[in-house]
Amino acid sequence: MNYMDKISGQEYNFLRENKHLGDRIGMLCVSGSYGYGTNIDGSDLDLRGFALPTERDIILGNDFGQVEDRTTDTVIYSFDKIVHLLSECNPNVIELLGLPPANYLICNKIGMMLNAHSSMFLSKLAVNTFGGYANQQLRRIQNKSAKKITQEDFENYILQTIRHSEFNYKEKYGIDLVNKIKVYIDKSKKENLDVELFLDFDIEHMPLRDVTSFVSDMNNIIKMYNKTGGRNNNAIVHDKLGKHMMHLVRLYYTCFDILEKGKIITYRPEREELLKIRNGLYLDGDTPKPEFTEFVNKLEARLTYAKENTDLPDKPDMNKINDFKYSVYKQIINDIG
Repeated sequence: MNYMDKISGQEYNFLRENKHLGDRIGMLCVSGSYGYGTNIDGSDLDLRGFALPTERDIILGNDFGQVEDRTTDTVIYSFDKIVHLLSECNPNVIELLGLPPANYLICNKIGMMLNAHSSMFLSKLAVNTFGGYANQQLRRIQNKSAKKITQEDFENYILQTIRHSEFNYKEKYGIDLVNKIKVYIDKSKKENLDVELFLDFDIEHMPLRDVTSFVSDMNNIIKMYNKTGGRNNNAIVHDKLGKHMMHLVRLYYTCFDILEKGKIITYRPEREELLKIRNGLYLDGDTPKPEFTEFVNKLEARLTYAKENTDLPDKPDMNKINDFKYSVYKQIINDIG
């Protein structure tokens, strides 16, 4: 596909006509399946990027957030918002800094600076964000599968989501809860449950408001699963199942690169393997094979090891990131002046 010919069409006129875009676009890139290398005939073209603020926006603190065109599946973030999302290691945004060169349709000097400084956004937050996205895919697989989810599966999904969130606890509550809290699955005494999640909690002098907030966090995770726990019989579609399975595996692989190598590699070298998964490698009709569960368990074990042994910091250095933002703002104002 000739990307430039595609975006020169009338349906992409908003890129040229929107007051926040036009020559303010600092980066415009092809992401999604074309970015991962998993595109097939008929794959949608996903465009992502960011646009720079004007001098007036900088001085007045205005921020447009993002421009979204659903018809073309295009999202252009403001510079402030993309930096914020990168700092959180948002998978949909962090991948924009690891694309093949041909996927950058626009990349001005600010865009190149952002790419050159991509490592400052990498942290252990990737465990939570990528792990959380992988769990979302796992829920979608289960909801679309003809196989009925067991209570133990359900509890395990909740447990993994809680474990992926561990790095947020110290940041949010100022206490190293990772070593103070044990969440685990054990036999239940309730008549309607075989197993359920239990919590061992050994904390002294924790503010009561923080305790209630922590309990609320746990409750929100459980409620999130309760909303999606029912199987959608109308959504049993072989292709969709394979696609969700492929994306789950891809998320793990990308996260491994971040934690183990300190690199963002969006175009996957495992492309052939991923396409085989999409095409039903681990499917028996509309049911995932047991081998897929075994495979995902191995990926999860590798993620746990990578989390415990990575050289990345718990969170990015926000002073460094803010210094970068400041240098960009100065450059914008000096260029205008």
